[in-house]
Amino acid sequence: MHFNQKDIVHEFTFVTSRSSGKGGQHVNKTESRVSAFFNVVESQCLNETQKERLLAKLQHRIHKESIIQVDVEATRSQLKNKEIAIKRMIELINENLKQAKKRKPTKPNKKAIQKRLKEKKRQAEKKQNRKAL
Repeated sequence: MHFNQKDIVHEFTFVTSRSSGKGGQHVNKTESRVSAFFNVVESQCLNETQKERLLAKLQHRIHKESIIQVDVEATRSQLKNKEIAIKRMIELINENLKQAKKRKPTKPNKKAIQKRLKEKKRQAEKKQNRKAL
């Protein structure tokens, strides 16, 4: 369940703002922080099942209007921050579109059962010896 990454980038909207932290006068006059926004519901690149999966898995990161936001202020360059934001957004979407593998329940083997019981018995004896004192 993949999507075309080049097409989805066109659906991102970007807003720049002043970055926080060190930088002196530079940080006070340039807008190097980049916020990337992606509207899941209005996306043309994702099908309905992909949209539902994203909305379910990312519900803690999605705004009321079904928008995912990624903020980047890693570098002093707005262009580099935009590239990082695009990369992070695509990774976030890819990671949450993966379908989890179903767990196959297994039984412990005989040796593991014996080892557990032996350890349990040893622990019980240890505690029993403490009582004797």
